[in-house]
Amino acid sequence: MDGPPAFPVRASDAQRDRVIEELRDRVVEGRMSPETYEYRVDQALRARNEAELQDLLRDLPPRGRLVRRVAGVVSSLSSATARIEAAWRTPRLPRFLLPPGRQARVLVGRAPGCQLVLTDLTVSRFHAEIKACEGGWTVSDLGSMNGTKVNGWRLTGPALIRPGDQIAFGDCAFVAAAP
Repeated sequence: MDGPPAFPVRASDAQRDRVIEELRDRVVEGRMSPETYEYRVDQALRARNEAELQDLLRDLPPRGRLVRRVAGVVSSLSSATARIEAAWRTPRLPRFLLPPGRQARVLVGRAPGCQLVLTDLTVSRFHAEIKACEGGWTVSDLGSMNGTKVNGWRLTGPALIRPGDQIAFGDCAFVAAAP
């Protein structure tokens, strides 16, 4: 079969995303009301083919290079300031000094028998275990109620920890530091 297909080509998710991004940019530029934007996004998500997607952009004026560049610069500045603000607001966590000398294991919890005793009620009596391994140190949760997290991810098994990683036992968070 040579030539274009006789039937309409199905719209891909990437094409939908491009159209929705174009619509979003037009709202930011003030060329479309938020209500119209919501309606057209809904139509883009329901579109069955490329022609229906292109109809959503047909009545919008073409964007000039200058407008595109200015919008890109503003977008870059906005994301940069958002990252700086997020970094500024993050809490300054206390350091957790990884034990020197290859101590075999460190128990973390509220119980007096633990090597690292934390009195916070979100920490279980025997909360986690830190073991020496070939690559450094691993941390494992011991079935605690509030879990153990490394870099914001709740553990489901042992995880390797390195200096600079954030470790949280319940609500008690630390930054791992080399001995």
